[in-house]
Amino acid sequence: MADIVQLLLFIIIATLLLYFGYSLFFGFSTKKPHRYFKNPEEGKPGEPRTCPVCSAKLAPGERVKSSAFPSMNGSDRLMHIYGCIYCLSGERKRVCPVCSTTLSAQDVLVARLFDKPGRSHVHVLGCSRCRPSGISK
Repeated sequence: MADIVQLLLFIIIATLLLYFGYSLFFGFSTKKPHRYFKNPEEGKPGEPRTCPVCSAKLAPGERVKSSAFPSMNGSDRLMHIYGCIYCLSGERKRVCPVCSTTLSAQDVLVARLFDKPGRSHVHVLGCSRCRPSGISK
């Protein structure tokens, strides 16, 4: 009987040592929950980390879906902006920042992409309705 109690006490102490050793070396990090598909904050158009289609503030890791086309003259490129996860899912209203018309799911924003050293700059020219050809005037 004394051997069973001693073995049980040994198992409990070993379990506690493993628990504290794990928490000491690896820690128990508290991860913030992602706010995917929750109501995002309203941002101002043109601010960093803001969707140009629906003006939603984007959290770290959230990106705007877009397509950049090859450059013809070597300086700037044409780009189509589809939107972020909030406006592509239909949760938020999609609005063109140039002509202020409501965009359907098939409409895209037409923009110019300027590649600068270290970062890129995007200038929205209009949507596929107000700028159907995508050629700058």
